[in-house]
Amino acid sequence: MSEQTGLAEATLRMWESRHGFPRPERLASGHRRYSERDVELLRQVLEERSRGLSLKAAVDRVVRAGDEPECSLFAGLRRRRPELSAHLMGKRSVVALSHAMEDELVVRAERAVLFGGFQRERWYRRSEQRWRELARTAEYAVVLADFPRARRPRGAPVELPLDGSDPLRREWVLVCSAPRFAACLAAIERPGQHDCPDPERDFDTLWSVEPEIVHEAAHICCELVARPAPKLSRQIKHHLDRVPARGDHRFDVAAAVTSRMVAYLGAAGRRASRPAARRDP
Repeated sequence: MSEQTGLAEATLRMWESRHGFPRPERLASGHRRYSERDVELLRQVLEERSRGLSLKAAVDRVVRAGDEPECSLFAGLRRRRPELSAHLMGKRSVVALSHAMEDELVVRAERAVLFGGFQRERWYRRSEQRWRELARTAEYAVVLADFPRARRPRGAPVELPLDGSDPLRREWVLVCSAPRFAACLAAIERPGQHDCPDPERDFDTLWSVEPEIVHEAAHICCELVARPAPKLSRQIKHHLDRVPARGDHRFDVAAAVTSRMVAYLGAAGRRASRPAARRDP
């Protein structure tokens, strides 16, 4: 933990004694065991300190935010990773980016943890065959939408329902976490688009191939899954902490995903520019 955060061991012990933070697991022997989440929370405290907060105020703010269950991947990433910039993207671009991430995962044959947020069941059904193929080699695959009930279809992702007031009903989610492949996407639909044609909808979008950020996104998704499926959430968390993604492939992943996205958008542009076929009267 000292190496990960730059804090001296004595400082970590002092913070734990005076502020009850961090909160490592204690083995029967008394040894401390820290999780990736503990590392992230400590880094957040250091960020708050760099903004001028006292140690107590920084710890209180981070602990309070960490104790609140997340209800949105987009909001959770913005709060925990303020360095991430949101970009305005049309639906065609979001689809292209999603497909690029999914296709690259398939090519690499990685056993990933997968989360997908589809807002509406009908939109998931359009991609169901694609996600069945992704689920075949995945360690876990979970999709969230306005399903009428939770289901675990054979050879397919677990389907978990969202109620009408759930913030995820406005959110597009894709998280892929594997040892040599990490990518995540969170896009929230801009308000006031009820009358807008589906292909022309706009989204504020966050995406990353940084393993630490993807790991954080996967843990946020576990919090979202915990509401309808607490046991499944615990199983996935355990797997994520046991088999984290590594950072030595992130530049390769970024280049591959970007190239695929550009190819998808180019193909879509060519199809859109073709003149309509003439019909004989």
